[in-house]
Amino acid sequence: MKDITEKRYSGGKPKLRRFHQAKWDEPIIFELSNEGERGILIPEVEDRVKTEVGDVLSTIPRNMRRRQLPKLPELSQSRVLRHFIRLSQETLGTDLNIDVGQGTCTMKYSPKINEQLVRMPQMTEIHPLQDEETVQGILEVLYKFEQILKEVSGLDQFSLQPGAGSQAIYANASIIRAYHEARGEADQRNEIITTIFSHPSNAACAKTAGFKIITLYPDEKGYPDLEAFKAAVSERTAGLMITNPEDTGIFNPNIEEIVKVVHKAGGLCSYDQANANGILGITRAREPSFDLCHFNLHKSFSAPHGCGGPAVGAMGVTKELAKFLPVPVIEFDGSKYRLNYDRPESIGKVRSFYGVAPVVLKAYAWVMNLGAEGLKEVAEVAVLNNNYLLKKVLEIRGVSAPYAKGKRRIEQVRYSWEKLTRDTGIHSEEIGIRAADFGVHYWTSHHPFIVPEPCTLEPTESYSKSDLDEYVEILRQVSDEAYTNPKLVKTAPHNSTIHKIHHAPLDDPSQWAMTWRAYRKKVRK
Repeated sequence: MKDITEKRYSGGKPKLRRFHQAKWDEPIIFELSNEGERGILIPEVEDRVKTEVGDVLSTIPRNMRRRQLPKLPELSQSRVLRHFIRLSQETLGTDLNIDVGQGTCTMKYSPKINEQLVRMPQMTEIHPLQDEETVQGILEVLYKFEQILKEVSGLDQFSLQPGAGSQAIYANASIIRAYHEARGEADQRNEIITTIFSHPSNAACAKTAGFKIITLYPDEKGYPDLEAFKAAVSERTAGLMITNPEDTGIFNPNIEEIVKVVHKAGGLCSYDQANANGILGITRAREPSFDLCHFNLHKSFSAPHGCGGPAVGAMGVTKELAKFLPVPVIEFDGSKYRLNYDRPESIGKVRSFYGVAPVVLKAYAWVMNLGAEGLKEVAEVAVLNNNYLLKKVLEIRGVSAPYAKGKRRIEQVRYSWEKLTRDTGIHSEEIGIRAADFGVHYWTSHHPFIVPEPCTLEPTESYSKSDLDEYVEILRQVSDEAYTNPKLVKTAPHNSTIHKIHHAPLDDPSQWAMTWRAYRKKVRK
């Protein structure tokens, strides 16, 4: 055992693991289909049931009935199982590796007991169209989790309806518009101010909601330029939509003054807390007087991100804006929970039904297990991990952390490999591809690359010191290779399931398809 330990560690540092990802020549499931093959035999409908139910199809309008059966893949259970296990082996994820390179997606560890909770029949067998009397349990969970978010944010009322952070941002932008419409100022107030290091959805969703966008850039310290901000605010300002800390991991110390400037001009302020992992229990939207905020439950609150879904963007507002929240809202009269649709000033629905209940249940279980002190400890450990990682990464040749020089960051850091690129010709994206050869994930940043040759790391509270040390050693190894054997990095990956993605076809919509049906149409052409 001693010999094994000595091989794994050298000078107190972890050696790199031998890694080679499983590679299967795996067709997509439609190509595996064999006509007539079955994974389950569905029993014939009994005569008594037919008599009782009658002709079900006759209740469906003729123009909504299928003209032919859906073309679903036909496979046995064992072949379905093999197919998805093989695909899982070709995927990196937080259950397989040290996944600190996921940037603002906060791919932290999610307790498996929470997965068991949402697979219980009490959750899986309910339906959003059931009568309220029959779903009091999940309505109670939703309502109580809203009360928790009110405490975490300091705001007065929440909706869990939005199906993602971007949808919550869009809903908040819609509330800002509805607020100004109610005051007769909608035509005048048509501008939203945001910053380049805020999540890009703030600009995109506000634009989709009909606003003109003013994007502010950082000063030499990495903060949104305060004088430029004051110059941008005017009688046309509808609101501010900002992330803090921004995607650089830098917390804006001027945030209270910025909010005051917008309020003085008659605008509203929306706090993007999609990733609140470093500030839970430490700072709230209420303290700098934000009017709206949102959290991504599939980030900070430990419901798995699920590769873009399922998700919940929980949106909160002050009592002055509560009347504009999407319908329905959950109310409790002391004995019964109900969905209230009678809200004439609501912006309406932003998605079907109320929200993704299993995601809320996972987040609720996570918070209830931690308690208030545990929630704060999540943030404290996340910040500690991030600043330890910052110190260790900056010891690696060729990397820097632009802005806020010498200062600590909150939950993440956007690093730059600009020096390494100048020295070796190796780009940040190529470092990430080579890092995959060691079984870890790595993320660059949103476009545009304001930080040159970016790399965004966010360890969250999930990872131990030894995990972080191992990740640092991988980056150090790749940096050393870039300086001593750049061809090895340039030709990576060597141990992964695929080689390099060529971006040119992705820039041409005629060369790719989002669905199997779209692919088949293009093939037939």
